[in-house]
Amino acid sequence: MQSLLEQEIFSQPDVIAHLLTQETQHVQNIVAQLPPFEYIVIAARGSSDHAATYAKYAWPAFAGYPVALATPSLHTMYHQPPQFRGALVVGISQSGQSPDIVSVLEEGKRQGRPTLAITNDASSPLAKIADHVVELHTGLERSVAATKTYSAQLVVMMLFAAAWSADRTHLTELQRVPEALARTLQTSATIAGYAEHFKDLQQSIVIGRGYNYATSFELALKLKELTYMQVIGYSSADFRHGPIATVAPEMPVILIMPGGATYDDMLALANEVRTLGAELLVISDKEQALALASYPMPLEASLPEWLSPVTAIIPGQLFALHLALAKGFQPDVPRGLNKVTLTH
Repeated sequence: MQSLLEQEIFSQPDVIAHLLTQETQHVQNIVAQLPPFEYIVIAARGSSDHAATYAKYAWPAFAGYPVALATPSLHTMYHQPPQFRGALVVGISQSGQSPDIVSVLEEGKRQGRPTLAITNDASSPLAKIADHVVELHTGLERSVAATKTYSAQLVVMMLFAAAWSADRTHLTELQRVPEALARTLQTSATIAGYAEHFKDLQQSIVIGRGYNYATSFELALKLKELTYMQVIGYSSADFRHGPIATVAPEMPVILIMPGGATYDDMLALANEVRTLGAELLVISDKEQALALASYPMPLEASLPEWLSPVTAIIPGQLFALHLALAKGFQPDVPRGLNKVTLTH
């Protein structure tokens, strides 16, 4: 019998197809209606924060707007909120309930700035405070670990990037995402076999860069949540500034390296850590990269790099799922976690 988590992982092609149908024109309408702004501040936590990290790359690249991540503690703990002059203030939250995220949008409203909520609950406090709301349309996510809601958040970030770019080609590229997700999910059985090999694993490293810097954090989080391992996500640049010294023979290192601007840098790093004796698990659409891996995780190659995070997380979700099962853990209800986390 499939776990709820596995069902939700495999639902993502349909979820994203539905989201694109429901929100593509809506996002374009929001972009047309927004008043002038100079930069964007995003408030988010957990997986939502990783979607925001993706936006730090995609939104400046496609629209030129600098993106900053908010500091909610300044609002709720120190009661010294920053000035949002010139900002578009965005909140990303699956439930839309976390008080600290809501507080950032409340302050944006108080300062007269435009606000945008991206959430799976259009009746949530976050949605009610915002000028504009984009729903994720994922349906109820019953497993504690976020999968389909994270992918949906990424696609909303991508929709805004495409709309701001004013290049219709980008919207056309986005329509290929559901099929690319479906093809990438076909690797599940192979990844389940990898998980059996690593069932005694207690620590690992995940590395990505550029658009997939966010993927390194999200994959590390999924492994922590579901398998209770010590896992850290890095960019390849930061990894060279010290953490590479932690690589030991036979240490599993997960590399997220689809083709694109960051590929050559990631390829060089793959060779470096392989020389140090690491066991490579490689998520890529490039045969050259996959050939370096002891455990290759191929991606569907039909998407450009800016869209790759939505497929690149799929092997990671599958690996975390199957590794949890191999370790004898219950993937639907990780210990110590609740579906809705309220932080202040």
